[in-house]
Parts: sequence; structure tokens; C-alpha cells
Amino acid sequence: MSAPTPYLLFPGNAAEAFADYRAVFGGELQLHSYDEMGRHDGPADAIAHGELRGVVDIAGADAGADDDAVQMGGMFLSLLGTADPGTLTRWFDALAADGRVITPLETRPWGDVDGTLVDRYGIRWLIGFPPE
Repeated sequence: MSAPTPYLLFPGNAAEAFADYRAVFGGELQLHSYDEMGRHDGPADAIAHGELRGVVDIAGADAGADDDAVQMGGMFLSLLGTADPGTLTRWFDALAADGRVITPLETRPWGDVDGTLVDRYGIRWLIGFPPE
């Protein structure tokens, strides 16, 4: 691992979120249920641990009975320069679908292109790239 991997706790929709993130980013997805992991603090079919590994790595689970689901404030998951501009633009558009654009992808005064959004799961993203 070369960087921190976000571990997100979802409010019961981890399987859906991971499937959507895999559709956006590609990669290898592994999901393990509470039942498989021997956990009893939530529904047997809830996700106790999931990992998406690829260009973008994300890990997480459905929040347990004593866990809080993710609430993001004062931070973004940054994808600055992690792929070519066309790919980053597609990711931005896909994550913005059913979400909310905070600032659109546009050229900034320093010359780079970036934008911010909140996806349908409440996760905040900063996506950008240098000019081509």
C-alpha cells in the first residue's frame, strides 16, 4: 500500500455503494457479510468488510449497531492527477450523478482544472488535473 485507504462506514447500503464505485473506477471487489465474519451486531447479510482495489482503493462496511455512518465535513477524497484528464472527467460526471456538484470541473487561476462534488452516498470528492 502506498497511501492511506479510506475506510467508509455506510448506513446499510455498503453493497450498493461498492458496486457503484466499482462501476466508476473498475478494480477488484471483495465483499464479506456479517454472517461470514461471525458478527452479530447487525443484519447477517450486511457488509462487515468490503474492499475495492485498483486505481482507486476504498475499503468499508455497513455501520454496526454501535458505529456511526460516515459524515464528511472539512475534507474530500482527492483524486488530483490520479489518471488522465478524460478518465478523471468521466469519474467526476459518474460520481456527480444523483449527487451534488459543489464546484464544476473548470480551469482555476493557477492553470489546473479541478472540481468538487458530493456523491449520492455523501462522500466528498476533489477531482482535477493539470492542463493538457
